[in-house]
Amino acid sequence: MKELKEFQTETKQLLNLMINSIYTNKDIFLRELISNASDANDKYKFLTYKDSNKYPSSEHEIKIVRNKDERYLEVIDNGIGMTKAEVISNLGTIAKSGSKEFLEKVSKAKSDKEFDIIGQFGVGFYSAFMVAKKIEVYTRSLDDTTGYLFTSDGIDTYSIEAIDKKDHGTLIRVYLKDDSDDFEYSKYLEEFTIKDLVKKYSDYIKYPIKMDVTKKEQVKDEKGEPIKDKYEDIVVTETLNSMVPIWKKPRKDVSEADLAEFYKSKYFDYHDPYFSLYIKAEGLLEYNALIFVPSHPPINLYSENYEKGLDLYVKGVFIKDHTKELVPDYLKFIKGLVDDDDLDLNISREMLQNSPLLTKIANNIEKKVIDKFAEIKNSDYEKYLKIFETYGSYLKYGIYSSYGNKKDLLQDLLVYSSLNSEKPISFKEYKDKMGKDQKYIYYASNKNIDAIKNMPQLEKFKQKGIDVLFFDNEIDEFVTMILNNYDNVQFKSITEEANDDLSKEEKDKLDSLNASYKRILDVLKESLKDKVDDVSFSTKLVDSPVCVENKQGVSLNMEQVLKEQPGAENVAPKASKVLEINPDSDLFKAISQLDDDEKIKSYSSLLYNEAMILQGFEIDNKVEFVKKLNQLMLEALKK
Repeated sequence: MKELKEFQTETKQLLNLMINSIYTNKDIFLRELISNASDANDKYKFLTYKDSNKYPSSEHEIKIVRNKDERYLEVIDNGIGMTKAEVISNLGTIAKSGSKEFLEKVSKAKSDKEFDIIGQFGVGFYSAFMVAKKIEVYTRSLDDTTGYLFTSDGIDTYSIEAIDKKDHGTLIRVYLKDDSDDFEYSKYLEEFTIKDLVKKYSDYIKYPIKMDVTKKEQVKDEKGEPIKDKYEDIVVTETLNSMVPIWKKPRKDVSEADLAEFYKSKYFDYHDPYFSLYIKAEGLLEYNALIFVPSHPPINLYSENYEKGLDLYVKGVFIKDHTKELVPDYLKFIKGLVDDDDLDLNISREMLQNSPLLTKIANNIEKKVIDKFAEIKNSDYEKYLKIFETYGSYLKYGIYSSYGNKKDLLQDLLVYSSLNSEKPISFKEYKDKMGKDQKYIYYASNKNIDAIKNMPQLEKFKQKGIDVLFFDNEIDEFVTMILNNYDNVQFKSITEEANDDLSKEEKDKLDSLNASYKRILDVLKESLKDKVDDVSFSTKLVDSPVCVENKQGVSLNMEQVLKEQPGAENVAPKASKVLEINPDSDLFKAISQLDDDEKIKSYSSLLYNEAMILQGFEIDNKVEFVKKLNQLMLEALKK
């Protein structure tokens, strides 16, 4: 009995986007269907190795059938097939884990004219609706005696009905749309088109992709001799792909273009990766691997549902996808596969987790990926800056999460914008440019680059020509806490008190100011005791009237970051704040002329709030701040 089901609302939206908006290259529908067929064969083959009695060995292949009269194309596999529940789950519900997030991404992609993103949600089957007016899927699971037929036009509904199907596996029949002025769909029924697409996108597939093709053969006479200029058409079944997995081919036979095409086909991306690594490890550790760094973050990289890991093959047999044991957390964005001959084909999840061999492979791959980052940094800095903009926070996380154990591996890959440099620079570049009397690697941290550039503490560094690294990522300060120093030069925030940096002349000036304005400082300290730990005069400020410094430990920016963590509002450590005043500013001069201590107290919050505003932080009462500022100006005018 045929069951008619309606697609969910989000599924309808996604189908509409896919059919009408997203895919810009219709040719890839065949690649998607072939890849799905290959996966189905892989899964059957794996079950055979697990239990050959229940799942006897079989010769797997993928068949393509063209029917010009009825205008359909078929892709057929003899893999694991699908149960009814799997048909509904895999075909009736599109992008079921993350539809809302996906729709948001698509909406943004449309505005950016970046449509080629849908494959990352594993819904490549639906790409066939770009060329199809109807799709039929005939399937039978290995563990089921009943087959099922899924039928849909990709608009509102789909149907499922039980059918008699002799063999396990799946047949996908794509009824092509009618040709139009915009596109000739009939080309997908042409022999040369299919051959070209298979060679271009699926040549690496390790199962034979077969199709009946027409060839001309010279007619022979009764004696078996060829008759001149007389030929007849014969139909033969031809294998269209080379079937050698790309990672098994000699490196000299694999171009960068081949690797990029394999990546796009295998991992449902539509952009070349930043780079590929073709690894043939020999010696004490022997394995083959292909590693890719995508040129944009995987669409659900920041989701809790994201699964890191590489595909694992043993002796060319697919064992497991997302093998997390092969990838450290900070490289979770890399894609790829590992093929090893020394692991047991029946390796279990527990064995994977405790395999010394897998650990060695993982460490080796990690080192090769980082070495490649370093190579690109040294040879093509512009490209490296793009890579770092995309994944730099993960490299920082690698240092932080390892408590500094990966310091030597990663610290030279970090680059930062700075006060005096046009392009981001590394710690090494900063250190090499330091003046002979400079003791520290200085940095400024805030929520973004603009906020950093407006920080009043930068004024003295600008005046003296001392460079300052800009930390605009939440993790940056935590990384420097872990590192502590670079090549024996310590890091220091420009908002940290600088008493040990002062010259004798500067110290004498501060002593004189403290003595002259002791009454005012004492009043300010008392009035602001709930907000700051101290009030003093500044040696850093040139034009700005005030700033907030911090003693050693948590900075203001770090305090804000920690406070914003879930549940940390009342337990996050607080910065030890010092309000520093520019004694030459008009604001201080106006306050210093006040004889009434109560008035000085009333204006103390004015100084503090102005400092917080200048450093990019929010204040509690903006109306009160403006009111007191106006009052102070009026007081000054009266005198």
